[in-house]
Amino acid sequence: MKRDAVLTIDEIDLSDLNFWERPYAQREAAFELLRRERPMPFYAEPEDNDSPIPVPVGPGYYALTRHADVTQASRHPEIYCSGKGAVSILDLPPEMMEYFSGMISTDNPRHARLRRIVSNAFNPRRIQAIEDSIETVARQVVSDAKEKGECDFVLEVAAPLPLKIICDMMGVPESQYDAVFRCSNVILSMGDLEYVPVGHPIEAFLAAGAELMAIMEDLGTFRRENPVDDITSALVNSSIDDESLTNQELASFFVLLVTAGNETTRTAIAHGLDVLTKNPDQKALWMSDVPAHTAGGVEEIVRWASPVIWMRRTLTQDTVLSGVDLKTDDKVLLFYNSANRDEEVFVDPYRFDITRDPNPHVGFGAAGPHFCLGAHLARREIGVMFKELFAQTPNIVATGEPDQLRSNFVNGIKHLPCAFNLA
Repeated sequence: MKRDAVLTIDEIDLSDLNFWERPYAQREAAFELLRRERPMPFYAEPEDNDSPIPVPVGPGYYALTRHADVTQASRHPEIYCSGKGAVSILDLPPEMMEYFSGMISTDNPRHARLRRIVSNAFNPRRIQAIEDSIETVARQVVSDAKEKGECDFVLEVAAPLPLKIICDMMGVPESQYDAVFRCSNVILSMGDLEYVPVGHPIEAFLAAGAELMAIMEDLGTFRRENPVDDITSALVNSSIDDESLTNQELASFFVLLVTAGNETTRTAIAHGLDVLTKNPDQKALWMSDVPAHTAGGVEEIVRWASPVIWMRRTLTQDTVLSGVDLKTDDKVLLFYNSANRDEEVFVDPYRFDITRDPNPHVGFGAAGPHFCLGAHLARREIGVMFKELFAQTPNIVATGEPDQLRSNFVNGIKHLPCAFNLA
């Protein structure tokens, strides 16, 4: 990938949404400069004077741009905690935090309890059923899309697969798929005008979160009395050590699932087609032996896409990280996208290489208690989707540049034109 260094070190402001509207090449050059010259810069927190809900602006945050620092923070949750907010730079008020009060924004012992209950619901039989359904859904999605000759790859291919898998395994009826898709887009939009054309983003965020929580609270209540063989029934009707999820915890888990699990897998698949189109040699290599190269191809797509750009941690005590004195209550943002291009870890990091080995990317988070619970499912969905694309539409290519989501949190692609039958 070509980098386009147009910003000086002092012009880079990771809190400015305008930075995240820049082309990928400019963003990559900026992080390359940070890693080399200022690997742990400090930034003021973004201000929003028009917010309908008072959100106090905090003291600022340190941006961790190197792989070693991101992994160090991830491995020590006793020092770098998630419970004060993992998905927002600002300290959100309770009415907003409740939507992310599940596993992603908690620490032990509550985090361990929630993860234990959820993991128990995904027993081997259910996991096998979900994996079997991925094959069926991916095959149908590709079959339907290729008949059009060309389409928006995101809307017709990348998005439907994870959306249907998540909704089906939770027992959400097809009639509510559109609502789930719309609400998840709004929650992760950062106010992108395509998804929030009017009103304040916080109001839209709250409304979308409330709508998703209502869907799952209603379903959870119904499944307590009318269980079937889905994950929701398992979550509300089973307990570990006399513990089960409350309706609110179930709803928060669902919001996390349909945002983190839906949007991020969609993003990885979309980036995958884009980068394979730009690297036809890698596409040809993968297609030459799909079983042999799928695992490596999936890992490299996740590294390349880095679907979640950062997560926040808050210091529980004074410490020193790479020579920088950090104090209790300091905020740090773990920039996974930058860690995944760290020249100290990845040879030629701007080269897309499906045979890269080792590939210690942090696209699912780094090792630690908050490593993505859905990583296996995401890997499976990405791998199966490209297997189906190669089998049914070997000539598929992206025919334009990605339409980037205006977000500093999700490296999203809103639209990507593609054609299936170009020789």
